[in-house]
Amino acid sequence: MNEIKIAILDLYNGEENQGIRCIKDIIEETIDRFSEINVSYNLFDVRANNEIPGLDYDIYISSGGPGSPFEGKGSNWEKMYFGLLSNIDFHNEREDEKKFVFFICHSFQLMARHYNFAKVTTRHSPSFGIMEVNKVSNGFAEPLLQKLDDPFYGADFREYQVIQPRFDVLNRLGARIIAIEKERTHVNYERAIMGIRISEEIVGLQFHPEADPASMLYHLHKPERKEQVVKKYGERKYYDMIKLAEDPNALLRTRNNVLPEFLNISIRKIISERVVCQ
Repeated sequence: MNEIKIAILDLYNGEENQGIRCIKDIIEETIDRFSEINVSYNLFDVRANNEIPGLDYDIYISSGGPGSPFEGKGSNWEKMYFGLLSNIDFHNEREDEKKFVFFICHSFQLMARHYNFAKVTTRHSPSFGIMEVNKVSNGFAEPLLQKLDDPFYGADFREYQVIQPRFDVLNRLGARIIAIEKERTHVNYERAIMGIRISEEIVGLQFHPEADPASMLYHLHKPERKEQVVKKYGERKYYDMIKLAEDPNALLRTRNNVLPEFLNISIRKIISERVVCQ
């Protein structure tokens, strides 16, 4: 009863990244908070090594990653990945003790393909940096966003986007949009969906809520990243991003609340369900 197993699904395809380190840090902090429970985790290198967990885990965190959310079509890893998601859906429909899933950025785009609740397409230009994210009506009641302002800040790295929600599919799933891209009055582009809650157990965000100041500053201080940001947004915007990375009420606030709260809620529900089932 007092054992909780977490699977990290690494979708970085062997690319150097800060995301997995950030996820591990948050899980380690969770383990410290729930010292009376045996919380453990394992890492599965999904894209590079075709590693996929079974249904013997309680919580699944699916990471961000590089490249197109379509490049895995027909591959073994994608078949196994979508197979796992289908198995979790099937399990949750029939069992009292649910599986919990959290999707991040690239995984959010795969999630959109799996459930077919919106269009997944290329972005007009890549996003990079710390961006404002807006809550929508359901987002104000969303437990993972309760301690964040509107708008709040998120680390955003995307060449693709999820847009044009299919409300018939969302209604059938009982899903709800909780966040959207910031409003940009100077351009005529549709605002991307930035957060969806599929069910009480399954939620996804199209940004990086796990990102911490160290990971963001690591990226921003790379010469090629600085050149990219300055070229697209200007030098002032680049230094504004540096300030936001260091501001405790911006990126750090998101990092300290969203994924930690998902883990807190999930673990409490799992333990509660096990008590009822005894």
